[in-house]
Amino acid sequence: MTRTTKAIVVTLVVLVVVAALGFVYASPYIALDRLKRAADVRDAQTVNEYVDFPALRESLKQQVAELLTRRVDIQKSGNPLAVIGAMIGAALVGPLVDSYATPDGVAAILNGIPPRGNPGERPPAPPAADGTSASAAAPVSGPAPAAPKPPPETTAGYRSFDTFVVTYQHGAGDARYSAIFHRNGLVTWKLVAVDLNG
Repeated sequence: MTRTTKAIVVTLVVLVVVAALGFVYASPYIALDRLKRAADVRDAQTVNEYVDFPALRESLKQQVAELLTRRVDIQKSGNPLAVIGAMIGAALVGPLVDSYATPDGVAAILNGIPPRGNPGERPPAPPAADGTSASAAAPVSGPAPAAPKPPPETTAGYRSFDTFVVTYQHGAGDARYSAIFHRNGLVTWKLVAVDLNG
């Protein structure tokens, strides 16, 4: 093998290794983009590839229960009915979690609309074919609805080699929350948890 041929082979090997490392590094960003696109169009089959629903359901259950506990702790000092409210709230955790552990719920989470732990809360309706939401298409009596919030500020990055976190915040004073992805293989990632505390 001539010196030129060896140099070409070494260069090609280096380029392949750099490209492979770049792809491994970019893999959670690619997974996030594919999951968001699939969730936005409610492509359940693709969403299922990128979400570990049992883990997400468990995370949501824990996070919503913590939200309710904090609310009750705040209300206890001035409201003797807070204990009854806590029991009612605890009974509502299951349905709320079930509604968010769906493609509609994943779309809401990835679009800056996390669960707030409110009774009867559901993710927003998917957009209609013309781009309006189902609720916006229906006539509404009373005052005009408020203008929709702008999309949240989003930051994304590795927390560790196997954990990738996307953090959402609408504004400086608004609460933050995070969507947490875990590596599942070398370049495959799944949404496994939500941290409603940022």
